[in-house]
Amino acid sequence: MSVQACIFGCAGPDLLAEEAAFFRAVRPWGFILFKRNVQTPDQVRRLTEALRETVGRADAPILIDQEGGRVQRLGPPHWPVYPPGRAYGRLPANDPLLRREITRLGARLIAHDLAALGINVDCVPVLDVPQAGAHDIIGDRAYGETPQAVALLGRAAAEGLIAGGVLPVIKHIPGHGRALADSHLDLPVVDAPRSELEAVDFPPFQVLSDMPLAMTAHVVYADIDPRKPATTSRRVITQVIRDHIGFQGLLMSDDLSMQALSGDFAGRTRAALSAGCDVVLHCNGDMVEMKSIAEACRPLAGAARRRAEAAMARLARHPEPFDVEEGRARLAAALEQGGASGG
Repeated sequence: MSVQACIFGCAGPDLLAEEAAFFRAVRPWGFILFKRNVQTPDQVRRLTEALRETVGRADAPILIDQEGGRVQRLGPPHWPVYPPGRAYGRLPANDPLLRREITRLGARLIAHDLAALGINVDCVPVLDVPQAGAHDIIGDRAYGETPQAVALLGRAAAEGLIAGGVLPVIKHIPGHGRALADSHLDLPVVDAPRSELEAVDFPPFQVLSDMPLAMTAHVVYADIDPRKPATTSRRVITQVIRDHIGFQGLLMSDDLSMQALSGDFAGRTRAALSAGCDVVLHCNGDMVEMKSIAEACRPLAGAARRRAEAAMARLARHPEPFDVEEGRARLAAALEQGGASGG
């Protein structure tokens, strides 16, 4: 039976019978977890096992947003607090390689936490380059304020995740850093000329174009496509993401339930897939919305399926040797020196 080109969430910490039956019938490519889905390590492990059982794939991707700072779905008392990306970029180091080392370490520790729960994809790193005056939805989630800093530490974070058996998702391609609105609530329109976007916003994604997975930005780039956000713009996906940036991995939409997108859920699904997204993402676990998406979705086939298979083949079957306690102590010491919280 074919796999459908979608990623879904569920409503709570335990898989409901209705949800299990729906997932068995639809067979989504993967799943995503949020705070509403996590209580204890044992409970999360049961949930990830139950989700995979519905689709009959032991390595089915299960995603989470575990960045650190404002965006982390796992936290105390069972999991550590991690700092936002900007904390790594502000470590007091004359040698940028130290910042890179600590960024990789933080991601490696997160991968350790996630892999123990059966979570094999983290929606990290944020590769957006924040601009003065932009909405703070990105803000300190960014590793730095220049394309060079973001690219350097973004790659370090991606490598730390991969080393720990978790796939990274570069986001929000091709760049959310100068948006004046939160795409959860409104549709941001970026008026900067393409030449400026190519100089500032796109370079971190070019540096990490070899990564297996990417998530689109619900942002209009007026100089490229004045009518459609990247998620539903064939022009942006083809000319910018695939050609200029050179990303050839699996491209997923950002959450279809965000208010930046217009139209019903079937229409959003068709628009994203027709524009060139390989899979669509829906996060809130609303069954009515998921059914509408499933009806409009299509099987994961052709180039999209090949990209999905290539992405999952990047999963490290045997994570690199790692002393977790030593790693936590090293991270805590570095962050204390830098005046950041986490560890």
